Amino acid sequence: MKGIILSAFIIFLAVVIWQACSDKSTQTDTVLASKSNKIDFNYQVKPILSDKCFACHGPDEKKRDSGLRLDTEEGAFMALKSDPHTFAIVRGNPEQSMLVKRIFSEDPTFRMPPAESNLVLTEEEKNILKRWIEQGAEYKKHWAFIPPQKAKLPEKQFDEWGNNEIDRFIGVKLKEHGFSPSKPADKERLIRRVSFDLTGLPPSLEQMDAFLKDESPQAYEKMVDQLLASTAYGERWANYWLDVARYGDSHGYQDDLPRIMWPWRDWVIHAFNKNLPYDQFVTWQLAGDLLPDATKEQILASGFNRNHKITQEGGVIPEEYRTEYVADRTNTFGKAFLGMSVECSRCHDHKYDPILQKDFFSIYAFFNKVKEKGLIGYYELPKPSITITQSDLKDVLKFVNGSTIGSKDTVSVMVMSDDEPRKTFVLNRGEYDKPTEVEVKPSTPAAIMPFDSTVYGANRLGLTKWLFDARNPLTSRVMVNRLWQEMFGRGIVATSEDFGNQGTLPSHPELLDYLAVDFREHGWDIKYLLKKMVMSATYQQSSATSKELREKDPDNVWLARSARYRLNGEMIRDNVLFTSGLLNPEIGGPSVKPYQPEGIWEAIAAGRKDRGEMGYIQDNGPKLYRRSLYTYWRKTIPPPSMLIFDAAMKEICEVRRVRTSTPLQALNLLNDPQILEASRVLGSQLLEKHTLSTEQKIEQAFRKIVSRRPTEKEVEILMDGYTSELSRFKAQPLLAKKFLNVGAYPQNEKLDPVACAAMMHVVSMIYNLDEAISKS
Repeated sequence: MKGIILSAFIIFLAVVIWQACSDKSTQTDTVLASKSNKIDFNYQVKPILSDKCFACHGPDEKKRDSGLRLDTEEGAFMALKSDPHTFAIVRGNPEQSMLVKRIFSEDPTFRMPPAESNLVLTEEEKNILKRWIEQGAEYKKHWAFIPPQKAKLPEKQFDEWGNNEIDRFIGVKLKEHGFSPSKPADKERLIRRVSFDLTGLPPSLEQMDAFLKDESPQAYEKMVDQLLASTAYGERWANYWLDVARYGDSHGYQDDLPRIMWPWRDWVIHAFNKNLPYDQFVTWQLAGDLLPDATKEQILASGFNRNHKITQEGGVIPEEYRTEYVADRTNTFGKAFLGMSVECSRCHDHKYDPILQKDFFSIYAFFNKVKEKGLIGYYELPKPSITITQSDLKDVLKFVNGSTIGSKDTVSVMVMSDDEPRKTFVLNRGEYDKPTEVEVKPSTPAAIMPFDSTVYGANRLGLTKWLFDARNPLTSRVMVNRLWQEMFGRGIVATSEDFGNQGTLPSHPELLDYLAVDFREHGWDIKYLLKKMVMSATYQQSSATSKELREKDPDNVWLARSARYRLNGEMIRDNVLFTSGLLNPEIGGPSVKPYQPEGIWEAIAAGRKDRGEMGYIQDNGPKLYRRSLYTYWRKTIPPPSMLIFDAAMKEICEVRRVRTSTPLQALNLLNDPQILEASRVLGSQLLEKHTLSTEQKIEQAFRKIVSRRPTEKEVEILMDGYTSELSRFKAQPLLAKKFLNVGAYPQNEKLDPVACAAMMHVVSMIYNLDEAISKS
């Protein structure tokens, strides 16, 4: 098992590296594909400087060579230190610009970038820089740091195509690149797509039939409204937010003992379902405890900040780990809400982005006032915390599923509470025991937007006011891009975790800015924005493609078709539970422990049996069939079936999952007891329908799982499989009983085990179809 986990990790790492390279190549292709005569600094010049020059001539003063700084206008036009009469860039005069001379030089000792950097400029990149200087070498602020503005809506590009503003912007890019939109998806595939996207579950047979029968122009919109109103909507989006919040049911580190944070998860589900505006959703999580007359709900929401790992290991230095907790909250803030890798500035000034080490510790100062310990004892509740009582469950916290809390019991949850102000100093190399003499106050990177403590307040609540100031260029863009990523499979900015100089440029910058402003103007209404996306003609396109389209736009950047990709692990498992009728629809409550390979905790855990968490004790009954959102997540030993399908580790904030395709996934689908049990249960249910023929039973199984009617050829293939398996099991009845002996759900002893095994095999085949685990 250790070997399997190691192999999976190596594959995962390789895919991450491949994805990063793919993202960068896409950015370069986008930049160099521009046909504009006017060279644009942000979209053509800056990516070249960032990739090939900023490491030595960028924001990091300690790594800056020759004193030349190309990331700022002031630095780029200063005289060179080596010769006060020479300049790297002379506006309008490339012949006098040392930058041009050196990048075009044939002398390897003089040419830039230097040979030892292993960086090379292409001829096209050199010519872009030269033409830019000829045109006056105009500098612009980084695109993501310029507040978004609504561009004028483009004219319709295709007469018979387009539903809303999104399609106007998409149409311009399609026409620009020589594409036409695809035809609309058929109704069966469309309802499956939108159902998974909005609720994380497939449509029921009843929903499909009603949608297919409804021929009114409003049929699709009515279905969208129904899905948005479903309680499953909150669970689907809470599942995404748990990655961002690095949620887990244990403390992490060596012994990794359990913690209670599930009431905070219940709040997240509740917040999404009641459509809490995004500005409030974030404010409560970052600073709910600091709101005037804060309610217990708002204080509970602040538990977001406490989802980081906490150590219980003897012998550690408490202050070292307390520092790590504060740094984790700082890193999470940067990635989750700014789309910036601020952690790069903990040890030194950022090499590519204008975020100084001082900036990192200025953000750090907001989170450095919590009265917490770096080391807690075994089973000790980390402070600060709140206690949830029976009275709370009947009142302000009635959304918390307290069914497991006894009438006299309470449950305590980690939250935020500031102590007396603690001085914050820049730490040399970010090390806890090496404070410098540079004291910092709570603040933010000036390059993004200056922070005025007299206006906002020098605490976490002030930080949220800065975050949702209409002038903040990042907050709305970042969230719009994440929602787009979840709907379309790829963000408008593909690197949704990095809006900095090393991130990809937006494929549709005017659209991103339009939606960012629109989102803010409509009260940060997430359901409003999601509905706009799914109502667009762009979203409703067919995913069918052609060889030409795949070759010209393999990553579907320009959206001439709908995206097709594998569902995440939670959706795959939940689809199995839902379509088999096994899904327990209960919302909220403590995490549960469904099927898991035996011995994993014992083989990997370093804990002792007397600490109660060395062995995995599987749940029984309805708990086995809860949505995957509620699966117990031990930070050091996550559920292997989820990791196989690229779930985030939840040790740090993650905003974008990679997608891999490995043999382990196929093996899981074929052998996972949850899937085999569901196949048995659904197969038995079909056999109980005596009024249906075998073909009709198989067709119904296919419809449930794949959300469309099978073709005649598909029914023929599945019938052949059923007939073949029926003959095999008739010849080996003991094999049939062994095949059926999976899962805890009781078997119907009245049914013929041979027929049950054959039908179970057919259902399993359908669950293993590529279409069954894909969004198309």
